[in-house]
This record gives sequence, structure tokens and C-alpha cells, in this order.
Amino acid sequence: MKRVHLLYLLTLTGGLAAPLPELLAQSADVPIASAADRVAPQMIEYRHAIHRHPELGNREVKTAELVARHLRELGLEVRTGIAHTGVVGLLRGKLPGPVVAVRADMDALPVTEATDFPFRSTDKAVYLGREVGVAHACGHDLHVAIQLGVASILSGMRDSLPGTVMFIFQPAEEGVPPGERGGAKMMVEEGVFSNPKPAAVLGLHINGSPP
Repeated sequence: MKRVHLLYLLTLTGGLAAPLPELLAQSADVPIASAADRVAPQMIEYRHAIHRHPELGNREVKTAELVARHLRELGLEVRTGIAHTGVVGLLRGKLPGPVVAVRADMDALPVTEATDFPFRSTDKAVYLGREVGVAHACGHDLHVAIQLGVASILSGMRDSLPGTVMFIFQPAEEGVPPGERGGAKMMVEEGVFSNPKPAAVLGLHINGSPP
């Protein structure tokens, strides 16, 4: 997770001017490497908590509460209830610069988890009229935890941070429940990019293979 933190942060702060292999080789000398080490334990706890209690699209109530609470503790400007459960946090740096948005998806899938992880999900929910298992089978628990870690690290760099970082936590990425509205389209319709308007939007997606 630390290497993902580093790449994400270095992209935001312009650190990808160097070739990627060279960047990774030198990452131990980058100040944010030690910051990533400091926040990693809490982010792992968040990941396990979100994984243990996944929520389907438009139902990400507890996940959104965790996200909003953490962002407020960091002193960010926080908006909630966008497209039902979406959350946006604004981190304003002390130096002039562009607005850059980073986005993570929060919803889980209507599948039963078949792992023996101690933090595995045993939760169930009603989906399309029947009771189903719910699990983070697409990595959104990690996406949320990583983005919260990025917010933690960058909030500690506020005095030297150019511009504004917009942290977007999107509901219903896997699809909107039948008969409902939601997801990215609804967030845009509700003005998520209107004030402020980002110059760029970044995101990531994990893969299923260990490094």
C-alpha cells in the first residue's frame, strides 16, 4: 500500500517528472515515504473495517460516515449527501496552483465472499428482491483507504501544497439499483465539479495480483 500511496502522491505533487523506474528506486528518499509509513496502520484498519461491512450502491451510509469523519478530522471542507451518499473533501494548499480532483469508489458487489480472511464479510442485503451476500470483490475498500491516506499525508503538507485537492468518494460505481438514480452521472448533475472546477481528475484501480 505504501508504494501506491507514493505513486498517487507524487502524481498530485508533480513528482512524476522523473522516469518511473528511477522514481521507485529513489522513493525511500522522498519525504512522503515516511509519511506513508506513519499513516499506513490506520489506513489498513480502515480497509479492514470497510471490507468487513461492505455496502451496495446508493447504500454506502456507514462508509460515507467513516470517510466524512476522517476528512473533517483533517480539517478539510466536507460536503456529504451528493448523489445520495457521495462525499467530497476540499484541501486548500497555501500556495497558488490548480484544482486537482482524485476519485475513489465506495460500493461493494452482491456476491458472497469465499475467503478465510479474518476481516472477511459475512454481511447480507436485499438485492433485486432477494437476500444476497455482499462483498468488496472489486477493491473499492482499498480505493477508499488509499485515498484517505493520501488526504492524511497531503493535509500535513498544506503549507507547501500548491493549489487545491478535491477528494471525491463516489457511490454506486458498480451500477445504480433498478429504478433509482445515482453514481457519477448524478454527482455531476448535482454540481460536484462546479465549485471549484478541477483542471484534472485522477483515479486508480488495484489489480488482483500481489506485488
